[in-house]
Amino acid sequence: MRDHEIIVIYGEQIQNMAYEICRQAGLKEMILGKCSSYEAKIILKPNLLGPVPASEGATTHPEIVEGVIRYLQEAGFRNLSVCEGSWVGDKTNDALLVCGYDTMLKRLGVPFVDLQKDKSRLVDCAGMKIRICEEPLSADFLINLPVMKGHCQTRMTCALKNMKGCIPNPEKRRFHQIGLFEPIGHLSAGLHQDFILTDSICSDLTFEDGGNPVAQNRIFAAVDPVLNDAYCLQLMHLDESEVPYIRIAEQCGVGMADLSRAFVRILKEGAGEDGKVCYENTEAFPERMTHSQMKEKTAGLIHVSELVHEVDSCSACYGRLVPVLRELEDEGVSVERLRGICIGQGFRGKGGRLGIGSCTSGFERSLPGCPPDEEKMKDWLCQLVKKLGDEEKKAGSSGENSLQT
Repeated sequence: MRDHEIIVIYGEQIQNMAYEICRQAGLKEMILGKCSSYEAKIILKPNLLGPVPASEGATTHPEIVEGVIRYLQEAGFRNLSVCEGSWVGDKTNDALLVCGYDTMLKRLGVPFVDLQKDKSRLVDCAGMKIRICEEPLSADFLINLPVMKGHCQTRMTCALKNMKGCIPNPEKRRFHQIGLFEPIGHLSAGLHQDFILTDSICSDLTFEDGGNPVAQNRIFAAVDPVLNDAYCLQLMHLDESEVPYIRIAEQCGVGMADLSRAFVRILKEGAGEDGKVCYENTEAFPERMTHSQMKEKTAGLIHVSELVHEVDSCSACYGRLVPVLRELEDEGVSVERLRGICIGQGFRGKGGRLGIGSCTSGFERSLPGCPPDEEKMKDWLCQLVKKLGDEEKKAGSSGENSLQT
């Protein structure tokens, strides 16, 4: 596979699609070309941010991982493992079970490494020191298996941001404190990705936590994470200015963002003469989400996010609040009363009116948790809106009484 090449495959048989795209990319030859050994340590890094099934559009389909493993094992590679560290507030083992990885990996005889429990070390990432888990750094060949999806703080997440799962929890919190774009752009300069297989089967194009999956039936492969993510921008109708970590990564020497120099090869699932599934080259792009459809889907989330005062919040906390607000608004709850509600590490030790999470424990009204449970958050916010409404009525009636007297 060439440096500036992207291979796209459309279909419905996910495991077969993953296997075929590895074959079309010449993954076996790539590994042997770099490592010269069938004993090379090959590590697969999916996106398992939390216990959310892939059908919700937030996590990597286990069928994709199984397709890659099956290809590698049939090619003669045996030193395989899968690693991931879920986001702050969730346990990786819970994600492993809910997402269907536990039984699949046991059946295939492939070990799993929980990066939340892994040791780490400081690495120079193009001038920025970042603490990275030791397991992914030890890979002879690292395969990144991200999900192309929306994100509440970075607008989009795919190959570059998926590497954030390879850093320890304190470092994840630090990323949010200093601003996500710069460290994400630098991270892949110190943790090299050798092959990227992006899950674009039914990802949520509005939010990283899933819940609004959009059927796309697509997987695509690349060796350049910057080019991969630039391609995602095009598919999601986003401007590069909205996702600045892509250009930052390019400036750090991670890859190239110029799609005009890319060679995109598209394969589509079909049936051969023998009735078996085959994949043929096609020039036509299957129907995809239009710019107006994309804007329509994101408009609601953008609206409720404007109600929130966010300072250095972690994705797990902020990523739960905004969808809950959207859900409450859809149910007819007057979430406008919550305007100015605060969230994030920037409010530690400070006072205020309304707050979410342990970082706002000094506020008049605050929901504890790091992060708070979604159901508890929804119930608490719903009750809070009612209380605020009652207080407004009382204030209004007392004002009328004073005028009458």
